[in-house]
Amino acid sequence: MPEPRDAVVLLDEAGQPIGTTDRTTVHTTATPLHLAFSLYVVDADDRLLLTRRALGKTAWPGVWTNSCCGHPRPDESSQDAARRRVHEELGLDLGAQPLTTVLPDFRYRAVDVSGVVENEVCPVHVVRLPAGATLSPDPAEVAELAWVPWATAQHLVTHARPLVSPWMALQVPGLVAALEALGATTLGALTRAGDAPAGTGDERCVKSAGTSLPESA
Repeated sequence: MPEPRDAVVLLDEAGQPIGTTDRTTVHTTATPLHLAFSLYVVDADDRLLLTRRALGKTAWPGVWTNSCCGHPRPDESSQDAARRRVHEELGLDLGAQPLTTVLPDFRYRAVDVSGVVENEVCPVHVVRLPAGATLSPDPAEVAELAWVPWATAQHLVTHARPLVSPWMALQVPGLVAALEALGATTLGALTRAGDAPAGTGDERCVKSAGTSLPESA
């Protein structure tokens, strides 16, 4: 069995853990369903932190995506994994800053032009950038950073989808729906809303077979 730091959690079709496998080899042309997370970081001006995936990444190199993604280790919560991974990838220490879980049941499957498959149950969290926080991205993971208005992120998903990751393209409509339920228009409102109420998971879950993306421009 892989050591916890190198393992991802495998899931059955009901989303229940059934074992672990090596993180470094899980993504293939027949990737099994496994647990992940996505994190959206917003600053004091309600701008979203976008990251451009490093060109050396195995799947979707060079595309723009949400602030941070990763995989919980066995016995690690999704939010704890997000805190750990955003520090590893971006040098960002969230401290005690609370995360809001907005799309707890998000699931997707997508195929890269290389044939590599993503197949994940991927809870989506939103967090406010702590005051005074600094960023120091790992170049092996992140090629570029950009702080953009939420409207710009929506525009990218709608009008420049090949330039963004498939998971972000599928998550953004769910985040928009969550904002509409609050009567809000900026992503930062979700950092003040608290976790999604019980019973809303199914309505906010986005499931898609996904499609292959062309190489980013």
